[in-house]
Formats: sequence, C-alpha cells, structure tokens
Amino acid sequence: MNKRYYYEDFLGDGLQDVGSFSFTEDEVIAFASQFDPQSFHTDRDAAAHSIYGGLIASGWHTCSRTMRLMCDAYLLETASSGSPGIENISWIKPVRPGDVIQVRRTTLEHRLSRSHPGRGLVLSEFTLTNEKGEKVMTMRAWSMIQSRETLSA
Repeated sequence: MNKRYYYEDFLGDGLQDVGSFSFTEDEVIAFASQFDPQSFHTDRDAAAHSIYGGLIASGWHTCSRTMRLMCDAYLLETASSGSPGIENISWIKPVRPGDVIQVRRTTLEHRLSRSHPGRGLVLSEFTLTNEKGEKVMTMRAWSMIQSRETLSA
C-alpha cells in the first residue's frame, strides 16, 4: 500500500485544519427533501415560523459535507481501513444557508490494535465553527489506520 499518511502520522495532538464549506438554500432544500424532509429544512415559509426563524441545514447534511472535506484533506491519502464507529455527534447551533463552516480535527487518543497487528486506532474530535467563531457541531470518531512500521518490518 503506497499512501501518504499512516497511523504514526496521527500520534500527535496537534490541530489540523480540514477545510471549510457553505450551503446554498437550494442545496439545503435538495438534501433535506431526499434525506431529512422536516419542514424547517425544506420549506422557507414554514421554517420562518419555526423555532429557528428560518431555513436550516439538516445535521446529516453537515455531517456529509464534513466527511467529504475529510476525504479531500487527508483520508484518501491515508492507509485507512475504515471506522469502527462514531462516539458522539452534537449539533450545537443551526447551520444556515450562506454560513461558512470551518472544520478542524484534533487527535484525542491513539493505540495499536490488539486483535489486528499492524493497525492502529485513532480517536479524533472534529469541531465545526461558523464565520462568527460559534461552535455549530462536534463529532468524535474512530479511524482504523495501517501502521507504517509494520509494513516495513
């Protein structure tokens, strides 16, 4: 496997800028119409009279765009074996059309797998903030990543 990043590259606790994104109203409505058709995601008028006071993106849409940024920033170049799961997703503030969402990743924990030699587990926290610096979402997710050291042994 010839990749750029391996388990050893995720051992530090440094902050990684993953990238940013925003949604248009049409994107919010299109995604929600297919996957999360609640009125505050799909209907401008109904959303205006909701507790949100306007159209908001589905949390699942925000997660999907975050996943795409992760792939583009590092995951496609990582010796990844997937993920055993997500520990937590918190949708803290609504994401609105036009908001610019910044995604950052921090390594919280790492360990070599006991059952699969040559593979490490990395727990990352993803923090999403809007252009005002307000936290809109956090997510803690595990990654299974091949170790460079075992490939060269």
